[in-house]
Amino acid sequence: MVVGLGHVTLRLEGCRSLKEKRRIVKTVIHRLQDKFNVSAAEVGANDIHQRAEIGVAAVGNDRELINSKIDKLFNFIDGLGLAEIIDTQMEILNI
Repeated sequence: MVVGLGHVTLRLEGCRSLKEKRRIVKTVIHRLQDKFNVSAAEVGANDIHQRAEIGVAAVGNDRELINSKIDKLFNFIDGLGLAEIIDTQMEILNI
């Protein structure tokens, strides 16, 4: 079994309230779940208006497939144009 973990830090320009931030973060998370069939959640910077941290997890049996899926997921977030990606981290575990 292969588990892929991804962590994305986003800058939310022009976000002036937590309500506006939550709307953007929820949109990103739902689109990731729908398109890539991964688990996703906001995992940090919960009270900072202009920053968001989203964690994702994918499980499969092929390391290259999971790696590719997480790379595509990062590119998808960037392509949405809702926020600027500041940092990404990925870890692939063989269990």
